[in-house]
Amino acid sequence: MSVLSKPYFHDEAAAFEYVESIIWNGEPSCPHCGVVGRAYALKNVRSKPSKKNPEGVVRHGLKKCGACRQQFTVRKGTIFEESHLPLNKWLQAIYLMCSSKKGISALQLQRTLEVQYNTAWFLAHRIREAMRSGDLAPFGVDGGMVEVDETFIGVNPDAPVSKFSLRNMNAVVTLIDRNSGRARSMVVDNLTTAAVTEILNQNLAREAHLMTDEGKFYIKPGKTFGAHSTVNHKADEYVNRENPTIHSNTVEGYFSIFKRGMKGVYQHCAKKHLHRYMAEFDFRYSNRSATGCEDQERAMRAVIGGIGKRLTYRRTDDRAEAYA
Repeated sequence: MSVLSKPYFHDEAAAFEYVESIIWNGEPSCPHCGVVGRAYALKNVRSKPSKKNPEGVVRHGLKKCGACRQQFTVRKGTIFEESHLPLNKWLQAIYLMCSSKKGISALQLQRTLEVQYNTAWFLAHRIREAMRSGDLAPFGVDGGMVEVDETFIGVNPDAPVSKFSLRNMNAVVTLIDRNSGRARSMVVDNLTTAAVTEILNQNLAREAHLMTDEGKFYIKPGKTFGAHSTVNHKADEYVNRENPTIHSNTVEGYFSIFKRGMKGVYQHCAKKHLHRYMAEFDFRYSNRSATGCEDQERAMRAVIGGIGKRLTYRRTDDRAEAYA
């Protein structure tokens, strides 16, 4: 049987039951007063009539708190809040974004889910917000190896025009923790030694073994960590000949997936949204099959990641904006 034949992908009531089992684990928690286990279900309740739905629509998953008497659903306090899109279509979108190695475009979501483009676009950004990790645990604990490298993509509208093409592009720095297999990426306004030093100090343990190429940005900060090994790409050295564990091929592989997705699937991304796309690729990479996480587990982790996150939408000068 296909994964996409699961009831919660096609029936909204089943979708609510599935999300409730993930977020509440059988004990509804009131988002208004915080009381757990005193809510009861309100059945056969319909929304107000409208031109589109003269009889209203069934409000699936509606609960009422026995303590504060407020109504709520599992959507409250998550990326699903205030969304008119059926929850089963949300779950379809989450699964598609989590199972597509290089991402899925808003236009493809529009066609697959049969929704408007602005709905698909904002839906994808909300899911990326759920994928964003707030984990601040340092990489390289106990002397673990951490690969660090930078790449460039798109056009940086804030950069002064330069004859050197890379200076006109958005800079991204990515760290890969070899022990855990996790990735963490940051968009950098100005790629300088000071900026790289700050990133490394905030994300690496002092005993970490830093792995980089010959980039000048890493020389000074590399001296402050447990060890710093390099390979010289300019001399066609991609693996250290004496110690084959010294290389930055893992992070280069990450950039390969990232750029194929950005250029082949998304094609264009404004700088103001780039950090969310980085969160998407970080999430899929950190929860990939090699770390023991398959598609369904990855989608469930994305649902859990949506707890406590809201992203609002508004238009300014006819340009779509998404705000956390």
